[in-house]
Formats: sequence, structure tokens, C-alpha cells
Amino acid sequence: MKLKMSENSLFAVLLRSPWWISMAIVAVITLLSFALLPKPYVAFGVMGGLPFLVIGMLAARKQWHAPSPARVTEALTRAGAMSWRDFSALIEQTFVKQGYAVSRLNSPAADFLLVKGGRATLVSCKRWKAASHGIEALRDLVAAKEAHEAQQCSYLSLGPVSDTARRFAKAQGVTLVFGTDLARLLLQK
Repeated sequence: MKLKMSENSLFAVLLRSPWWISMAIVAVITLLSFALLPKPYVAFGVMGGLPFLVIGMLAARKQWHAPSPARVTEALTRAGAMSWRDFSALIEQTFVKQGYAVSRLNSPAADFLLVKGGRATLVSCKRWKAASHGIEALRDLVAAKEAHEAQQCSYLSLGPVSDTARRFAKAQGVTLVFGTDLARLLLQK
């Protein structure tokens, strides 16, 4: 069973927040349990903080491995200044380092076919510098995914996509990689 969280659920917000906020919630729950509950029930009150402890640990792990905001900005600025040839070579190198077999496609809808573990993923990144990203490029990518019989597809861009395109991507299973997520991808070693 896969746990599905809303983008704005408490735990989803805490995962995006600094790790110490979750730990502060754990401390408050623990202190309130000792202060307000009868002694036999304190352990049950403290256990109420367990989900926040887990979220705090996950957020801390994620933030520990995350690049600094300055490195993210630098990576995005550098990517924005690149030519298509240089950017596509960098993307190709990044996926090769992750263990993918990478094939370049001469298609307006998708730029790369990645294969790893018998699973195929189409990647579209040719419009990485576009000021706005609408639904058209995503529709083309989904059609190409079906034509190539790929299991997944990803759309890479420097800027965010429109809300309509984001909803379309979610409904069609398109992974959107933009902004900070793109910088993290480019900074992977």
C-alpha cells in the first residue's frame, strides 16, 4: 500500500520545513504529556510525538544531503547560461552517473530515453530556458511515452510550469523537475 499525502497536509509541510520544527513539536508534546497527563498515561502521550519525530528525522536527513541555497542558485544560473549542446551533454552525463543507459532521441517531444533495470523513462528538457511552460509540451511527452512504450517520463525546466500543466502532469504521471529539484539533479556527484 502506498501512502499518499496531500501537498499541504501537516506532515508534507513539515517535510519541507527545517527539521528542528518537527523536533520542537516532539519536545512540546513530551513536556505537555509530563505536565498534564496522569503518570500511568504519560508514555501514551509521549508516543503521540512519534510521527513528528520520524518526520523530523526524514527532514533532517533530506536537508543534510541538500545543497546550500547559494549552490542551487549558482547551478541554475550556470544552466541558464548554457547552450543546448552543453546543457544536453550535462544532463546526459548526470543520468549516466546514476547508472542509466542513455539514448538521444531526435524528437520534438522527448530528448532522451533512459533505461535502467528494464524500465524506460523518456526525458524532455529542450525547453529548459522557456519563460513559461504550458500543457502542450507535456501532452507531446505523454504521447511519446506511449509511442515508445516507456514506463515513466520526466520534464525538466529551469522555471516552474503553469498550474494547469502541473495538474495535467500529476494526472498523467509526468515527473516535473524544475527549479531547486533541477539544481539538485545537476549537482549530484
